[in-house]
Amino acid sequence: MEIRQITDNLTKQSIARLILEALPDWFGIPEAREEYITESVDQMFFCAFDDDKPLGFLYLKETGRETVELCVMGVLKEFHRKGIGRTLFNRAKEAAGEQGYSFMQVKTVQMGKYEEYDRTNKFYLSLGFKEFEVFPTLWDEWNPCQIYVMSLG
Repeated sequence: MEIRQITDNLTKQSIARLILEALPDWFGIPEAREEYITESVDQMFFCAFDDDKPLGFLYLKETGRETVELCVMGVLKEFHRKGIGRTLFNRAKEAAGEQGYSFMQVKTVQMGKYEEYDRTNKFYLSLGFKEFEVFPTLWDEWNPCQIYVMSLG
């Protein structure tokens, strides 16, 4: 497996579409999925490859002068729990620090609402993120938004 930073915007969108469409349990709302794909342009984008096959990706989005958000991350389901997400994250965290950011945040569905997202929450906590705040209606009342943060310093 190799992690590459992708700079070509069409390649970013192609990879994002391939991975997100393969993950309907997490990215099943077409409008939200399309927004992630569209937004991937001009973001700090990383992809895990096996030879030239994309296995997973993530991208970071600046949300303030000092902060980036791990905006979206997806790894093909058959490659879950093999260290790909953690390796992608570590490379992105390193790059964010090199770019001078002080903090990283990530948003997900609050723990205890859906089993799939509980695994996601536990993954983010295992990376070193800390609970910051829950916004009960940021997305909608069925998906309360949990924000996690971490220092990059």
